[in-house]
Formats: sequence, C-alpha cells, structure tokens
Amino acid sequence: MKLFDPFNLKGLELSSRIAMAPLTRRRANRAHDPVDCMATYYAQRANCGLIIAEGTSPSPNGVGYSNMPGLYTSHHVKLWKNITDSVHKSGGKIVLQIMHTGRIGHSNNLPDGARIIGPSAIAKKGDTTTYDLGKQPFTMPNEMGTDEVQTTIREFADCAKLAIQAGFDGIEIHSAHGYLPNQFLNQSSNKRKDQYGGNRENRIRFLLEVIQASIQAIGSEKVALRISPFSYADIDEDEGELIALYKMLAEELNQFNLSYLHLSHMGDAKPVKFELWKKLRSIYSGNLMLCGDFTKDTAELALQNGDADLIAFGRDFISNPDLVERLKNNWPLAERDRTHWYTQGPQGLTDYPVYNSMLHK
Repeated sequence: MKLFDPFNLKGLELSSRIAMAPLTRRRANRAHDPVDCMATYYAQRANCGLIIAEGTSPSPNGVGYSNMPGLYTSHHVKLWKNITDSVHKSGGKIVLQIMHTGRIGHSNNLPDGARIIGPSAIAKKGDTTTYDLGKQPFTMPNEMGTDEVQTTIREFADCAKLAIQAGFDGIEIHSAHGYLPNQFLNQSSNKRKDQYGGNRENRIRFLLEVIQASIQAIGSEKVALRISPFSYADIDEDEGELIALYKMLAEELNQFNLSYLHLSHMGDAKPVKFELWKKLRSIYSGNLMLCGDFTKDTAELALQNGDADLIAFGRDFISNPDLVERLKNNWPLAERDRTHWYTQGPQGLTDYPVYNSMLHK
C-alpha cells in the first residue's frame, strides 16, 4: 500500500506517508513552557512518517490560549530540544507548527506586557478558557499598525530559526482555522485600508511575507504551510470569494518550493470544500498533505488517485500511540475519549497502551 511507503520530503526521509496532525493538547505551564511529559508523548508516536508538533506561538502576543506552548526564548529552545531529541532517538521526524492566535485569545492568558492583536479591531465570537476568570468572551483585539505587522512577520522568521536550533526538522506555518494569517485572509476579520487589507492581493500579502521571511531564515525545504478553506472560522465568508482567494494563493505558493502544503478541513463536510481541494491540487505543483477524518481505506484511495502525497491523521493518534502499526495490521483502534484532551499532566496524554496482538489471539 502507498500509505506505508517511504517518502522523500524535500530531502527528509520519511518512513511512511502518514503524518501526525498538529493536535492542541495544552500541557504547557503558565509560562508557556513545554513540559517533560510532552517528550514522552511525542516519542511514543515517532513511528509515523512525520510528526507535526502542536501549535506553538512565536510571540508573547500569540499565546492567546491557556497552557499553549511558545518558542520565542532561549529557555524555550532548551525545553523543546529535549522533546525533539526524544523523537529522533525513537527514529522519528518532527516539525513545529508555528501558530499565532491573533484575535482568538484572552488577555488573561498572555504574559505581562503582551496584548491581543489582529488585522482589525473585530472580536471573535464565542468564549474561551482563561487561567483565572473561567470562561470569558474572546478579548477585543488591538488593530495592528503597519510597524507591528512587520514586527510580527519577523517573529515568525525568528521562531523558525529557533525551531531549527531546538532540533526540529522544519516548521509548518499555521494559516488555518481562524488564526492570525487566516485572519488577514478573511474579509470578516480584516477591514484594513492599508496594503494588508481590501482586495485579495492585499489580504494574502501578510501570509506571503511570513512565508518569504521564514524561507530566508531556514530554507524553503524546511518550510510548510497549513490552510483550511471553509473551516468553521470562515463561516462569514462568501463561498465564491473564498474559492477565488485560495486559487490565487495556490498560484502564488508555487514560487516558494515549500516542503508541503497542508489542507485541513473542520466543520461541515460541504461538497464545495472537497471540490476546492481538487482545484488546489491541480493548481499547486508541490507536495500536498490532506487532513480530515481519514480512515486507512480513504487515505489509501486518496494516494492512489493522486489527490495527495501525504495523509495526516489527527484525533486517532491521541488514544493510539501505535496508530501506524494498528492501521498496517488491521488492528482495532482505541476509542476517542475527550475527557483529558485539554487537561494538565500525563493523564490522557502518555498513558494509552499499545495494542498487544498476542493478547487478542
């Protein structure tokens, strides 16, 4: 089966075409430091082709969630290095997803001196967990000035450099699910009047400049991108406009020779969403990764049909640290249990057993 074949990802040799999708687990401490149990968690899952580590902020302004890890200090580098070393010693490959939450956050979750920022002063609907105040509405973001936009672009590039110092094999820029680069793309969250708002060319400018700066920092073969047309965060967008926007973006991405483009879907599985996936596949010339509740059979079919080069599995990796072996041997998967998905400590993180085939004969 193609799913279990080795794959050369721009010089990075993967043991299979199976990736572990970036999964928010919120185990970091209040200082947004990664903690020791995360090293065990990722090492347990190192038998997949590629691990994409959880969304990690490049800036104090970007850690809008409680217990979200960061990578913007030398101390963070040291702590993340323990994690990447554990993965590499277990034979795995791991890249870091750089995720700036932008307007999706609360000020109570930020370090002193940081603030919630976004393309425009438009608050995200809904609420979020905070350290001290329970559930609270998302904080109204401060509209970023042009200088602050440039500073934030540099923060992405600086984080990319720190990721390589920390032993990661590359990075994935998170421009999906409503986070900061996605906020610049969407008309519902971007009402700017400068060169970063208005028409499509302007709204994709921030993301393209983040990509370019990251490539200049660590090389194109180590830079990937995640996008999510029609994700739950895009519900206020016109379908036709989104299709035109992402087709334009795919054309622009061809200039960069990225490691891969990661297409993720969340929310309703609208037919138009998957039609757009196929259009982007026809436009984008590089490696394409798909993510969205795949099974072994549907993943293999996507690879055989040429719809993708890599398939990312997400939530099934939480309770199945040996997911690749389970898929390969047609062993049953452990059930998804959300109880400890976002709690602190090792429970529900590192205590899932591997499948013992001898006990089930």
